[in-house]
Amino acid sequence: MAVMDKIVIANRGEIALRILRAAHAMDIKTVALHSTVDRNLKHVGMADESVCIGPAPASESYLNIPAIIAATEVTDAIGVHPGYGFLAENADFAERVEESGFVFIGPRPETIRLMGDKVSAIKAMREAGVPCVPGSDGPLDDDLERCHKIAREVGYPVIIKAAAGGGGRGMRVVHTEAHLHNALQLTRQEAKSAFGDATVYLEKYLQNPRHIEIQVLADTHGNAVHLGERDCSTQRRHQKVIEEAPAPGISDEQREEIGTICVEACKRIGYRGAGTFEFLFDDGNFYFIEMNTRIQVEHPVTERITGVDIVREQILIAAGEPLSFTQEDVAIRGHAIECRINAEHPETFMPSPGVVEGFHTPGGPGVRVDSHIYDGYRVPPNYDSMIGKLIAHGQNRDQAIARMRVALDEMVLNGITTNIPLHKWVLRDNGFLKGGFNIHYLEKRLQEREA
Repeated sequence: MAVMDKIVIANRGEIALRILRAAHAMDIKTVALHSTVDRNLKHVGMADESVCIGPAPASESYLNIPAIIAATEVTDAIGVHPGYGFLAENADFAERVEESGFVFIGPRPETIRLMGDKVSAIKAMREAGVPCVPGSDGPLDDDLERCHKIAREVGYPVIIKAAAGGGGRGMRVVHTEAHLHNALQLTRQEAKSAFGDATVYLEKYLQNPRHIEIQVLADTHGNAVHLGERDCSTQRRHQKVIEEAPAPGISDEQREEIGTICVEACKRIGYRGAGTFEFLFDDGNFYFIEMNTRIQVEHPVTERITGVDIVREQILIAAGEPLSFTQEDVAIRGHAIECRINAEHPETFMPSPGVVEGFHTPGGPGVRVDSHIYDGYRVPPNYDSMIGKLIAHGQNRDQAIARMRVALDEMVLNGITTNIPLHKWVLRDNGFLKGGFNIHYLEKRLQEREA
């Protein structure tokens, strides 16, 4: 039974196709919005309706709020699903959608605003009892002596971060007091240029942490659950490459403790929809860094180990339905790993747009492929280089890795260069096989390989 008659998919690529599949399984009609260069996307052809909202540059199409609102109006849609990236965490967009009389399939605008500013997010999380990294507990002002005092109390090394930052940009590590002033100036300039907001704050720099995140779902009836954790420590330049769930070495007790804290924080801030609490995990302790108020790229690994369709739950919550299960119903089964497949050179990481030839997806037990590409599809140079995700699930981590290796070997993708060789290399690296490594592991191994 449809909970909404029709929804607009305000995104592109694999996440747009993922949303379409969930909607159609719920008997909900879909409207695919696309740029001129994306008219041949898979989900555009499968949607009940499609609307071109502008030329190739994202600023003129997928970030064009008036065009998206107009398309929603002319198609008589009920809801708007933003996916991830683009406008997914833009509070102004969420506000415009709701003010125009439509349902935003995501958190309330005020919640997006609260959690989108890292300073206000950390303050809110501290008040909610979520463990945070020691730091300035607010923005740094122009009082240099005060900044030095805070840094000394926190203890070097420290990291300066843009309050409006994200995606690994707008941050700078400072190892000594002599470099603090210069680092503050540079980070403020970078923050102003990249995010339009020069506000920065300071935190203790944890030198060898892991990146662990907790998936949550919360409805409008006061119910909230967590779906366990993911380990996203396999990163390059702060960008995730491989994700897995559950995180190696995290005990059931640790999972329950931090998960319960996140659920209580959701209730305290009145959270609605799907969200992710991101933590640095160091020496047995969790330290909150930010909250993503949207669906995550890596949500499939959580779906595989819990059996929960997170996108379906997003739509149900937005329609005012209560969560369809309780915390007691959530059980972690087996282990799942996701490799992000990018159209890029596996060693130089330069983007590789072009026409896909001879595309063949792997299969077999526990293998899932989320991708919008097909034989003859032209990967445009205008957007992120990710063209798909390969997910492998097994009874344990060893079996998941074994299945992922087979799937990577089985995948045929010609015509463009991809990072599949990088994944094959990582999946046979002894450090990766042991698990529990920190966020610097992959970059360090890449430097060693290059040397």
